[in-house]
Amino acid sequence: MTQQFAERAMNVAPTGARNAGVADLVRILEDQNRRKLDVIAPAAALRFREGNVHVEGVESLITEDGVTEVDGIYRPTAVADEGVADKLRIPLAYLRRMRAENVPLLDENVNAWLRNDPGRRFMLRAFRGENAPGMPPAEGVARALLSDSYKLMDNLDMLLAALDGVRQSGHPTQVTGCDLTDRRMYVRVESEAVAVQARALLRGYRSPFDGRSGDELPMISAGFVITNSEVGSGAYTITPRAVIQVCRNGLTEAKDVMRAVHLGGRQDEGVISWSGQTQRKTLELITSKTADAVRTFLSREYVEAKVRAMEDDAGKALAEPTKTIEHVTKTLSIGTEAKETILAHFIRGGQMTAGGVMQAITSTAQTLTDADQAAALEALAVPALTAAAAHG
Repeated sequence: MTQQFAERAMNVAPTGARNAGVADLVRILEDQNRRKLDVIAPAAALRFREGNVHVEGVESLITEDGVTEVDGIYRPTAVADEGVADKLRIPLAYLRRMRAENVPLLDENVNAWLRNDPGRRFMLRAFRGENAPGMPPAEGVARALLSDSYKLMDNLDMLLAALDGVRQSGHPTQVTGCDLTDRRMYVRVESEAVAVQARALLRGYRSPFDGRSGDELPMISAGFVITNSEVGSGAYTITPRAVIQVCRNGLTEAKDVMRAVHLGGRQDEGVISWSGQTQRKTLELITSKTADAVRTFLSREYVEAKVRAMEDDAGKALAEPTKTIEHVTKTLSIGTEAKETILAHFIRGGQMTAGGVMQAITSTAQTLTDADQAAALEALAVPALTAAAAHG
């Protein structure tokens, strides 16, 4: 399985993985946890200089492992900039323009709003820089600016608790791929035992990747995708996901999602010891929810019901496929580049029906290098089926 790993810089933790194995994901998350720095700080302790976050006057944390210095320079990610815009009520488009065209003006705007309410508190999630001997303190990375009541539910803890839930269910499964971005973690789980026939849904379909026929392999496997965000980009979720075996297209059913949100109480100022923050009850809840998801989503009855519900719409022939795809992509706010790939996949798929539009969207999602965009596009497949069938 191909893997793509990215690092923001040599001195900070790696933040990205696409189609990685679970062992590689765990390795990256362990490295990230080693460098995490989470702090509750008042606005008076935060300043923007040259577009970077400067933390000043926050007390260091002294433990048996040593001293954790907080004061320093942290380079914001795009996610952190979004948090700054949200918390200070600066229009995001304006903030992005200032970062691109006038950084001194960005500093002036952010600092003015921070000074406006110096006692207001935020949670800053960051990665520490790695200091080389004899060198100045390394720049870190500001991952997110959040509410001081944001509940830490870290990816590694969530992943291990979820996998424990899968194990406790006793159902044979496999992790078929993992993604990690600045925003979210995605872990795709597939059943090794539950696969149903979907002849009507796949009639006339060919994989756009290798030309294999859905008529010869009309099988859909049960599965689900686990997602979590450490930076305020969404709740912990378990979403059912069916996998079409002939092309590995994934269909997620967002309306049946299970959630656990990042809501907690206000926390004291200073460094948060993230490894000790996740409460046992939270992890037990995640394990229990995952076991429930296995029992619900990895059942033949559940998958068969979902396939039957899609068959009528999927079989509707399209009089003018190009116009239908134009309508669907516009309705669902799918960009021009993705729309062109969807059209190409639709033609190669050979299924001139509303179901063919759905398949083209899910196969296009597989080709995207941005995991967040891929997940968002895959989630639009079922709405696209409905829109295509209605348009005709």
